[in-house]
Amino acid sequence: MSRIGKRPIPIPAKVSVALDGQQVKVKGPKGELARILPAPIAIAQTDGQLHVTRVDESRTARQLHGLCRTLVANMVEGVSQGFTRKLELQGVGYRAAVQGRNLVLNVGYSHPVEIVPPEGISVAVEKNVSITLTGIDKEILGNLAARVRAVRPPEPYKGKGIRYEGERVRRKAGKSGKK
Repeated sequence: MSRIGKRPIPIPAKVSVALDGQQVKVKGPKGELARILPAPIAIAQTDGQLHVTRVDESRTARQLHGLCRTLVANMVEGVSQGFTRKLELQGVGYRAAVQGRNLVLNVGYSHPVEIVPPEGISVAVEKNVSITLTGIDKEILGNLAARVRAVRPPEPYKGKGIRYEGERVRRKAGKSGKK
């Protein structure tokens, strides 16, 4: 049995869950999310908790059990509290700004890079070098954070680039030069 998959998902007071076959709809104070679970996975609601179970013991069902439980738990947490991802810019002249809904990055290219966030994700910039992404869907939020970081990933020699908050970049020694 999956260690993660067998754990029940507690439903907070302000969150309502609607189950319709394989479709799960979660509604809370922050918004509403829906997802269709794969066929070998079943979900049931009892005593203010959700239980994710396998229909059979096939390899596919065992692989998906913990994943589906985590996806549903992330939906419940997202509509009740929301998720936040923070990124930092490091480098001389690197800065970020918000124009309308879009994020504009000046990170050493000949042109500013503009990123349009998907619906439901909000972007905030503090002190021109700290980017905060917030939303209720953890998957979409993580993908956007990875897209922003990919514009200029941190490089190992000087450490310049866009990194997640708290991310450690392994530094390399440069050329040793003539002696």
